[in-house]
Amino acid sequence: MPHLIKVIIPAYNEEASIGKVVAEVPEFVNEVIVVSNNSTDDTKKNAKAAGATVLSENRKGYGYACLKGMEYIATNFKTSHTKPDIVAFLDGDYSDYPSELANIVKPIIEEDVDFVVGARVKKWREKGSMTFPQIFGNWLATSLMKLFFNAKFTDLGPFRAIKYEKLLALKMQDKTYGWTVEMQLKALRQNLSYTEVPVHYKNRIGVSKVSGTVKGAIFAGVKILGWIFKYSFK
Repeated sequence: MPHLIKVIIPAYNEEASIGKVVAEVPEFVNEVIVVSNNSTDDTKKNAKAAGATVLSENRKGYGYACLKGMEYIATNFKTSHTKPDIVAFLDGDYSDYPSELANIVKPIIEEDVDFVVGARVKKWREKGSMTFPQIFGNWLATSLMKLFFNAKFTDLGPFRAIKYEKLLALKMQDKTYGWTVEMQLKALRQNLSYTEVPVHYKNRIGVSKVSGTVKGAIFAGVKILGWIFKYSFK
């Protein structure tokens, strides 16, 4: 593929999975950027061994890690004068199938779509890979987006890709669990063209830092609903 594509992977204590994730990112990707989000294990070491560019973000939060990756891309662009066409995001826990990135970027490359979300469809989800709070939260959030914005999203899946210039225009802000829904809401408000691509989803390696705890699940839910209502009443 002639397009310059970079992948950002936030990772917090994913030493057992991150090497597998990086290794399975397709070869057409120009750079894999793993952002260690205050990891205390060998996440950084294993990511580097797998061939990734490794950054550190000590402020804990999914959004903080993603913003760190974006900051690196912007800084690197200034010095190398090589601007990416597409930036993709996926998780470091091996629940996504990195090889499916080809399907996710295809609408951007072939149809000039601005933004693509990998939708974790039920028939392609491994049993137990999504908890009830995750399934319900996705349904509630996407239902509210449909109600308020006539959106066609069915998932807040973390596996996604967007044109780099469009990503910059979104002026992303969320530092924690609201990152994915913020991106989708801002894409709607800015009238970006978007689509979903069905993706497979499997049980992650290790315990989820969000859905694996009651505190994490509640905090994520509050953040997601907060962004939706904030934009609904603007």
